[in-house]
Amino acid sequence: MYRSLPFYIGLRYLRAKRRNHFISFISALSMAGLTLGVMVLIIVLSVMNGFDQEMRNRILGMVPHATISLPGEMTKQQEIIDKALQHPLVEGASEYIETQGMVIANNVNRGALFSGINTETIASVSILPEHIVEGSLEDLANQPFGAILGTTMAHILGVDVGDKVTLIVPELSVNIASIQPRFKRFTVVGLFEVGAEMDAGLVVTNIDDLGKLMLYGGAVDGVQLKTSDLFKARQTAFDVGRELTDVYYVSDWTRTQGNLFKAIQMEKKLVGLLLFMIIAVAGFNTVSSLVMLVTDKQAEIAVLRTLGATRRQILAVFMVQGTAIGLVGIIIGVILGVIGALSVADIIAWIESVFHIQFLDANVYFISYIPSQLKWSDVYLIAAASFCISVCSTIYPAWKASRISPAEALRYES
Repeated sequence: MYRSLPFYIGLRYLRAKRRNHFISFISALSMAGLTLGVMVLIIVLSVMNGFDQEMRNRILGMVPHATISLPGEMTKQQEIIDKALQHPLVEGASEYIETQGMVIANNVNRGALFSGINTETIASVSILPEHIVEGSLEDLANQPFGAILGTTMAHILGVDVGDKVTLIVPELSVNIASIQPRFKRFTVVGLFEVGAEMDAGLVVTNIDDLGKLMLYGGAVDGVQLKTSDLFKARQTAFDVGRELTDVYYVSDWTRTQGNLFKAIQMEKKLVGLLLFMIIAVAGFNTVSSLVMLVTDKQAEIAVLRTLGATRRQILAVFMVQGTAIGLVGIIIGVILGVIGALSVADIIAWIESVFHIQFLDANVYFISYIPSQLKWSDVYLIAAASFCISVCSTIYPAWKASRISPAEALRYES
């Protein structure tokens, strides 16, 4: 009986209609604040997870997870590929040639990254074949000096499939007449669209064609690796490199794209911290409502004390009530947050169609929709942290109630 007394009275105070409506309003406000804070935090973190996932899939799908290179001098690429594929974390390997240069068409020039690929093995390390919107890798393999451009670059240069572009590499050709930059006319055989900035800065060619332009004589720049664990890519490349007889350069995606993903993670933490302040404010509202409730219930507390209730039981009564307020708000917030995170893309699409507005322009951003990836670990962390705040916010008012003296409280009661 006495063990359940704090729960019985605390929950009864929660359900009862109070004479002071202002206290009830503050309690409802604190519950609504917790609900809103938890819901918004879950939805925003899910959207940021979605953007993070999209960027990983698109950018790191095109960028090699790791490379083993010896620019312009690697001739044992097949041996390296065979060694790499024996590693348990390596999912694919493909040789490549890569250089910076300039592409010219219709009196328009643009700096670009030229990437020579093996059309037979590129699918094992890159998502490029999945994002070719015109043409195919077979066209690239069959067309001498063919090239696949990003849709943005093709638009800037004013070219389409079948047109000619001139590729200039930072190498010099020496002849009797003069010294000239090395260049070659390529035929556009396809267009790709990843949705990232690579659409405007990457030209893909057959590895043999780019090797001829670079006068490599059958050599390549290196071998690209795709690993099953992004965050172990560097160690995986080192492990493969140690198995090789010759010395090669080893690199991974963190050298070129690491700062971008660190910035995303930092932004996620800062936004999460700022939104968590909503929950903290709701916790302060809980403190305010409980302090006013304790003041309003001094006579009832004094009566309970005279009937034998201990200080610990009085403390538990108000902790139960405050925790119940927080728990209800958290549960509702989690439910609404999960529903919102799973349907935010559809909600945004509906708003765009009804009000004829566009939140993300595909010409500016790499996607035209709001991605969302719900992580239950984030939900558990948000719910647990919010529950801790709710419990902590009840400690002072409950302690204040337990210190009320029955004689002092009943002195002025008629």
